[in-house]
Amino acid sequence: MAQTVTMDKIVAFCKRRGFVYQSSEIYGGLRSSYDYGPLGVEMKRNIKEEWWRRMVHMREDMVGLDSAIIMHPRVWEASGHTATFNDMLVESRTSKRRYRADHLIEDATGIDAEGLSPEQLTRIIEEDERIKDPVDGGRDFTPVRPFNTMFETYMGPVKTPENLTYLRPETAQGIFVNFKNVLQTSRVKVPFGIANIGKSFRNEITPGNFIFRTREFEQMEMEFFVEPGTDEAWHEYWIEERWNWYTNLGLKEENLRRYEHPAEKLSHYSKRTVDLEYDYASVGWSELEGIANRTDFDLKQHAEYSGENLEYFDQATGERYVPYVIEPAVGPDRIMLAFLVDAYTEEEVKGEARTVLKLHPRIAPTKAAVFPLSKKVPVSTIARELYDDLKGDYRLFYDDSGSIGRRYRRQDEAGTPFCVTVDFDTIEDKKVTIRDRDTLEQERVPIEAVRDRLKALISG
Repeated sequence: MAQTVTMDKIVAFCKRRGFVYQSSEIYGGLRSSYDYGPLGVEMKRNIKEEWWRRMVHMREDMVGLDSAIIMHPRVWEASGHTATFNDMLVESRTSKRRYRADHLIEDATGIDAEGLSPEQLTRIIEEDERIKDPVDGGRDFTPVRPFNTMFETYMGPVKTPENLTYLRPETAQGIFVNFKNVLQTSRVKVPFGIANIGKSFRNEITPGNFIFRTREFEQMEMEFFVEPGTDEAWHEYWIEERWNWYTNLGLKEENLRRYEHPAEKLSHYSKRTVDLEYDYASVGWSELEGIANRTDFDLKQHAEYSGENLEYFDQATGERYVPYVIEPAVGPDRIMLAFLVDAYTEEEVKGEARTVLKLHPRIAPTKAAVFPLSKKVPVSTIARELYDDLKGDYRLFYDDSGSIGRRYRRQDEAGTPFCVTVDFDTIEDKKVTIRDRDTLEQERVPIEAVRDRLKALISG
């Protein structure tokens, strides 16, 4: 059975199955704003927990942090965001629509225009006849100008310049400004990392592609502090480590690749950046995660602007230095979209079409479903007792409605990896059937062994 996975198909599937909804939909929706439904919130939570488990709980050289969304305005001056966190904005005089200039050029011509100056972008738009307003086909554009993408807000009851502050555009700076606090309170030694998960906000000119690019999003960032001179080896280590995290959770390697940022397009803080890109449905290769060598830029900037000494003292060597930083940065929204695209499968089983979401059990929203073959006692009673006994370990689903085949198909589509069926034989042999979503194989397991068996299957 042939299948073509498109973004439109994924969007419709997410709405129908309760993964993602358009925010404020009863009011017509709000562009680039989404709510996570009952299955979506579980899947996203599982992704964050898997990241935290691998990055923090499974390592001795890592600690966690939960930093504030609203920070001192000087933080963003030191980081360079106030001056340089810009997208290039161009406006169509005919439709009055605003576009990100480099994206407008790339979509029309295939030219990679990211990083070009406003003057260069303006010249390309003026001279290349292929670049037209996507809405009305016009070619009357304003000159390109920088647009700062930080959301402004005010602290306190009065909107005055001295009360101006910002919703953070990234979580990383919260880690850097707490570097000294962590050093003094956690007994960590270089090399070590600080991980943070939280909301960030960017006033994107042209958000899009569903949950791939939104104005409000979550980030999972880690800053790994290393001795200068060891940074390049650590950078390679983290590129490989992050690649393996995705493939270990089932992402297909053929849909994943490394992209090396050319020197002329590196961010102002970066010595080297490598993206892990995913081949998103009908969108093509796009950034999934960035792993950057940020050198000592951030700590030196904050030391200069704050007046604090942010050096590290190595007791073993007696040396003082400002650590270099390796940063793997990603968002659970993009990860979730990649896994949904990768797992979405339409296939034929014994002459019947089925849609199945082949997610790794650790990130699947529902880990197992419990089915009584009959609503009558004692089958239903045994099934309910088993369900109640398993509750709390992970998200389960109890379903006694419809034929067993229909119940299987509903859970296949929701990505539930295992279904536990209580049948009439259970009354005598005290065993249940565990069915695998992907292989469709079934095994008979004693009721008292179900918890341990599911735990082994889910852990993979």
